[in-house]
Amino acid sequence: MTDPLALFDEWYAEARASEINDPNAMALATSDATGRLGLRMVLLKGHGSDGFVFYTNQESRKAADLAANRQAALLFHWKTLRRQIRIEGPVSTVSDAEADAYFATRSRDSRLGAWASDQSRPLDARATFEARFEAMKARFEGTDVPRPPHWSGYRVAPERIEFWQDRAHRLHERRLFTRDDEGWREGLLFP
Repeated sequence: MTDPLALFDEWYAEARASEINDPNAMALATSDATGRLGLRMVLLKGHGSDGFVFYTNQESRKAADLAANRQAALLFHWKTLRRQIRIEGPVSTVSDAEADAYFATRSRDSRLGAWASDQSRPLDARATFEARFEAMKARFEGTDVPRPPHWSGYRVAPERIEFWQDRAHRLHERRLFTRDDEGWREGLLFP
């Protein structure tokens, strides 16, 4: 049987070599406690046998959804390769050490923006955000910009991974991997 995580690595490497913009872009689907769905693009910032990691403001709508429903779905779509990968599973928060380490790799302006933004909340005018950004620049001038307490990462632990490959005449190939107590099981789906 194929290891779906090794297959992901193979496809992801091909995407990084061929996709012009953001081969690590993935759609993140969530739902709140009432079942209202949310979908947005985020960036994959790490992955391994324990899951797929992205970072965000923990006061955002996506974070509120994940607090209410700890399940999520991810979708990578690489148009030039005519491939997509769907991943579904439970979500957990990364450790503070992991979040700190990733946050330190971000550009200074991105770190300042994390402090300035009330992500997903109404904004009266762009000038308000720009003024807050300038205030954060002044606040942290000459010092390191630490990770805000409301900013962290999430890990989606895959329970289902589907690899979709385009084929002529819409006769696509769909390989589904499901995890159980004994490991991964592989099967096919009709196109």
